[in-house]
Amino acid sequence: MSCCDHDRPLAHTGAQRRVLWAVLFVNLLIFLGEFGAGLWGRSTALQSDSLDSVGDAIVYGVSLLVVGGTVRARAGAALLKGVVQLGFAAAILGEVVHRALAGPSPMAVVMAWAAAAALLANASCMLLLAPYRTQDLNMRSVWLCSRNDVVSNVAVLLTTALLTLTDWGWLDLVFGGAVALLFAITGARVGAAATRDLRSAASTH
Repeated sequence: MSCCDHDRPLAHTGAQRRVLWAVLFVNLLIFLGEFGAGLWGRSTALQSDSLDSVGDAIVYGVSLLVVGGTVRARAGAALLKGVVQLGFAAAILGEVVHRALAGPSPMAVVMAWAAAAALLANASCMLLLAPYRTQDLNMRSVWLCSRNDVVSNVAVLLTTALLTLTDWGWLDLVFGGAVALLFAITGARVGAAATRDLRSAASTH
């Protein structure tokens, strides 16, 4: 793609908007379900997973605003997404510390049901986004968020299985820390890619 093509509206904007609206709605539902289940089941893993979903909903909303925009607008949106991911990483680490100091052991059954439902929903979102992930940084960043959700849901289920077998409540805290690390890595990578695109766009004007 040439430098001039970077500032030309994308040809797939209609399809991109439709799929982004769909995954935004699904992630809001996941957030409401998992956050409620996390409070009820005293699970850091579920609460961190639910924060991921509301963060993704924000990401998808921002992505909708810049679909078909210039490379500068799309890169700026991606940079914001990276910052959001880093912010949620910090929030999850704070919750891990809080649970380590005060929280009782989580309820494994509640974790299992909530994580399984979220996994099905997030896998559907990832499949919906997959055909668009190579079109531009905007769509790739939202696909990466969806992929992280699936990884996170699988990890919650594995954590739940280990909790059931061992009754080691600290595993929930380990999971929360791992999710925070995943957010931080994704946020840093997306932010770095967005910064490169912004510099490239600036150098062509």
